[in-house]
Amino acid sequence: MSAAHRTRRDLIEGPIGSTLLRFSLPTLGANILQSLNGSVNAVWIGHFLGPAALSAAANVNLILFFLLGTVFGIGMAATILVGQAVGARDVTQARRIVGTGLTFYLVISLLVALLGFWFTPHILSAMHTPAAARPYAVAYLRVIFLALPFINVLGFATMVLRGAGDARTPFLLMGLTVVLDVGLNPLLIFGLGPIPAFGVAGSALATLTAQIIGIAALLVFVYRRKHFLALRRHELGFLMPNRAVLRALVVKGIPMGMQMFVVSLAAIAMIGMVNTFGTDTTAAYGAVTQLWTYVQMPAVAIGASVSSMVAQNVGAMRWDRVSRITRYGVLYSIIMTALPSCVILLLGRIALSFFLGNDETAITIGLHIDRIVLASFTLFGVMFVLAGTVRATGAVVPPLLALTFSLWCVRIPLAHWLLPVHGADAIWWSFPVGTTCAVALVALYYKFGNWRRNTMLAAAPVVGTPTPALAPSPTAPAVITEGR
Repeated sequence: MSAAHRTRRDLIEGPIGSTLLRFSLPTLGANILQSLNGSVNAVWIGHFLGPAALSAAANVNLILFFLLGTVFGIGMAATILVGQAVGARDVTQARRIVGTGLTFYLVISLLVALLGFWFTPHILSAMHTPAAARPYAVAYLRVIFLALPFINVLGFATMVLRGAGDARTPFLLMGLTVVLDVGLNPLLIFGLGPIPAFGVAGSALATLTAQIIGIAALLVFVYRRKHFLALRRHELGFLMPNRAVLRALVVKGIPMGMQMFVVSLAAIAMIGMVNTFGTDTTAAYGAVTQLWTYVQMPAVAIGASVSSMVAQNVGAMRWDRVSRITRYGVLYSIIMTALPSCVILLLGRIALSFFLGNDETAITIGLHIDRIVLASFTLFGVMFVLAGTVRATGAVVPPLLALTFSLWCVRIPLAHWLLPVHGADAIWWSFPVGTTCAVALVALYYKFGNWRRNTMLAAAPVVGTPTPALAPSPTAPAVITEGR
C-alpha cells in the first residue's frame, strides 16, 4: 500500500496527532518552496536587470496575486467537497467534482488570459506603472497571462489531491516546478547558445515552461499510478459541469476567495498609513513583513491540513474525531508559529540586515515592530485552524465576516484613530488587537455556531453506474472502512 493510500486511510481512522503532523509537513514544505522560488526570481531580475525590471516584476506580481485570488476560493471549495466525498467512500462523486471544477477553472482561466493579454497595456496604465518599467512590464505580464491557465489548473489539481488525502504528490510537483523555474530563469533571461536572451520576459517564460512540464508530470503520475481521482475514458462526461456541484463550488467558493481580497485591500490601506512616516519606516515594515511570511507558513499549512482531514471525517460521519483533530491542530499551530517567532526575536538584527543592509535606523524600527507584533501570530494560527475546521463543513461565510470585521472595523479604524496621538505605534499595536478580535469571533462561532449542521453539497444525481466507493479494484486503491 502506497504512502498516499495509507494517508487516506489514516485521515479517518488512524492516530490523529501523528497523522495530522505528517500530513501537514509536505504542505509546509510546498509553501516554503513557493516563497523561495519568488525570492530567487526577484534576485535574478533585480541584481542583473536593474530596478526598472524589478519594479515591473513587482507590478505584475500584484496583478497575478489578484488573478489567482479570483479562482482560489473555488479550488478551496473543491478541496473540501472532494475530501467529504472521499470520507464517504464515494469515488464517483469525487470524480464528478474534479471534472466540474477542472472545466470551470480552465474556461475561466482561458477567458481571463485572452482578455488580459489583449488589455495588458491598459491594465498597466491603470496601475500607474512607472514609465521606465512599462516596456518590461508589458513583456512580462503578457507571458504571465499565457501561463495563467497552466498555473491555475496545476494549482487546482494539487488542492484536490490534498483534499483526497495526498499531500506528498503536491509537494513533489511543487519541488519539480520550482527547480525548473529557478534553473530556467538565468537561461531564458540571458540566453545561451541557440537560446536567445528574452530579458525580464525570460523569467515569465521560465514560469510558463515549468508549469507545462508540471502538468505533464501530474498526468503521467495519476494515470500511471491509476489514481482513483483520474477520469477514465467512460467518465469524460464528468467534464461537463454538473449543475449541483457547480453551484456548490461557486456559492461556497466565492466567500473563501473573498478573504484574499479583504486581506489584500487591508494590506494596501496599512501600507498607505506606513508610507506617511518616511522611507526608513516603510523599508523596515517591508522587511518585517517578509519575515512574517515565514512565521505564518506553519499556521497556514496546519490549517489547510486540518480542513482536509476534517472534511474527510465529516464525509465519513466521524464527528467524534473532528474536535480532537481541531485540538491537535491548535496545539501544533501554536508551537510551530511560536518557534520561528522566537528565533526572529533572538536573531532579529541579523535577519533584518538581509533586507536592510547596514541601515541602522530602519533595523531599529524593524526590531521595535517585531517586539509588538510577532507574539500575535500564535493567535493567528489558532484562528486559521478553527476557521479551517468550520469551513470543512461548508460554513464559509462566518470566518469571512469575522476576518472582515477584525480588519475593517477594528484594525484599520484603530490605527487611523490613534495615529495622531501614538504615531506609527498605533499601526503596530493594531495588529495584535485586530488578531485578538478575529480569533475571539471565530472561537465563539466554533463553540456556539451551527457549523456542524452545515452542508457543502446536497446529494447529486448519479450519472451512469457508480464505481464501488474506494473499494479494492485494479483502478481504485483500497481505503479501509472507518471504525465505528
